[in-house]
Amino acid sequence: MPRKRRNQVSAKAGEVLANIKEEVALERHWTLDKDQGRPRKAGKRYKYINELARLQFELIKLQEWVRLQGLKVVVIFEGRDAAGKGGVIRRITESLNPRICRVVALGTPTERQRGQWYFQRYVAELPARGEIVLFDRSWYNRAGVETVMGFCSETEHEEFLRAAPLFEDMLVRSGIVLIKYWFSVNDEEQERRFQARIRNPIKRWKLSPMDVESRRHWVDYSRAKDLMFKRTDRARTPWHVVDADDKKRARLNCIAHLLSQIPYNDTPSVEVDLPPRQPDDGYRRPRKSTQRYVPELY
Repeated sequence: MPRKRRNQVSAKAGEVLANIKEEVALERHWTLDKDQGRPRKAGKRYKYINELARLQFELIKLQEWVRLQGLKVVVIFEGRDAAGKGGVIRRITESLNPRICRVVALGTPTERQRGQWYFQRYVAELPARGEIVLFDRSWYNRAGVETVMGFCSETEHEEFLRAAPLFEDMLVRSGIVLIKYWFSVNDEEQERRFQARIRNPIKRWKLSPMDVESRRHWVDYSRAKDLMFKRTDRARTPWHVVDADDKKRARLNCIAHLLSQIPYNDTPSVEVDLPPRQPDDGYRRPRKSTQRYVPELY
């Protein structure tokens, strides 16, 4: 491959390579004999990978506590487009059991769902005992994109702002731990991230037509968000704002804050003894030539 073409591919794959390197570095920290300690204010010379690994250890402890205590946890991630919500969700889930911690990212409602109670399709995704559900966007679509882009009427918008605090209060009273995050990013940083997605085919899928259109309505979204906070930021179900201009700092700050919101204890690790393999008793594996193997290109 020509050097120029090789450089172009390398530049476009930069984020993919960075994520892979981050995962490899994290795996070096994933050992059972480390006591990482609870989240605390990091020193000025902290290393991102070290802090992320430490926080992920704590997330594993939290996950086990949720499972054993039968807690029901809902975490909502909202914010500006390209604010880094997906990156934080990925760092939270990559070390956790997907049977306990799952991500919900609902698409456009179907015609049938449009005729339902607005919250109904979200209720179906709520956690059972011992589960954590992370909403990548949530029922707050109605307070943001739906009202700004005209997908709901003013009456429907007003009814949502009235009903949302009552709905969330019901969730909390039923025993659900509800935590809401808003990821805030400034205009210049959002513009830079959008441009990066436009230039890079590996990231271009992240930029939807709705994201592009949202740039035309920056102030409208700001006003909608301000009204949403005014009507739905309650003492029992508050909004927590994450400064997301710096992605890495936002990830660490959000995870550390999440851990501080749910009291948990460290549970002893279960010792696993690997039993001896069953004797062959005359069993012979079929010849490779009788099976369809994937070609070894690497």
